[in-house]
Amino acid sequence: MGRVPRRAVADFLKGRIVTNPTTNPPVTTGEVTSDDGTTIGYRQIGSGPGVVLMHGSMSSGLHHLQLARLLADQFTVYLPDRRGRGLSGPYRATDDLQTEVGDLAALLEHGSIHNVFGLSSGADICLEAALQLPTIRRLVVFEPALLQDQALARTVLARLDRAIAHGDMSRALVIGMKAAQMGPALIRMMPDGLLVLLVEMGMRAEAKKSSEYPSMRVLAPTLHYDFQVVATLSGQAQRFAAITADVLLMGGSKSPQFLKDALASVEVALPRARRIELPGLDHAASWNEDQRGKPGPVATELRRYFA
Repeated sequence: MGRVPRRAVADFLKGRIVTNPTTNPPVTTGEVTSDDGTTIGYRQIGSGPGVVLMHGSMSSGLHHLQLARLLADQFTVYLPDRRGRGLSGPYRATDDLQTEVGDLAALLEHGSIHNVFGLSSGADICLEAALQLPTIRRLVVFEPALLQDQALARTVLARLDRAIAHGDMSRALVIGMKAAQMGPALIRMMPDGLLVLLVEMGMRAEAKKSSEYPSMRVLAPTLHYDFQVVATLSGQAQRFAAITADVLLMGGSKSPQFLKDALASVEVALPRARRIELPGLDHAASWNEDQRGKPGPVATELRRYFA
């Protein structure tokens, strides 16, 4: 195999260092209690109608802070941390897709919120929530993490669970990264053994840095719950035909093909939904810029749609 560009490896392994803009309005924090007593914490910014930004795997609500700031002059934006991350309580062994829907429902009720944006596995949760919660009136689905083959999704989940059970978080991250086609394509082509070594080096380097983002080592166990959501809904896109909320489907032109296929399958189920593709952007588009995102174009579409 050819030499891997050093910059590509550095981009994949770089530490998560948050920027803290001093511009108004301020960011506050709050919490709600889900039905099972678990605390779901969130950040809140802005004023106006409520909008929830639901993050996906290997991230937290903090990853959408810049996007929230771009919306804050027009909306009250809520950035929940899903279980196992940041401001929220831990997962329980029995937690599943329905648990995640319940957590979102608690926040929507608390803020009388009717507008929701979901990314990746967070988009999966929002789609399922829109089936169950009539309070969701407008939903933006950014590249739901759905496979066409449910059996394949369950196979990935089983491999993840074996790695996590053995405490091998580096291998769990590699399994998740390759399954979700995360990171530079050249990195994903590397042999698993070498990639596991690089990820372990990255986690050690990350541990020496100060950051408000949850670390890779902290986030790795949450991959079980993300892929459990994926495995539950993969191959089941037609179930979303019963959604009555207005839906906008969104994705990037540079995203992996399986995510474009996932959007297409939801589009077939929801023929009244509108779909837009953001040129030159990928699956990380809605994230903060220091996390490889470009939230400006996403914010433009959300402002237009939720207005």
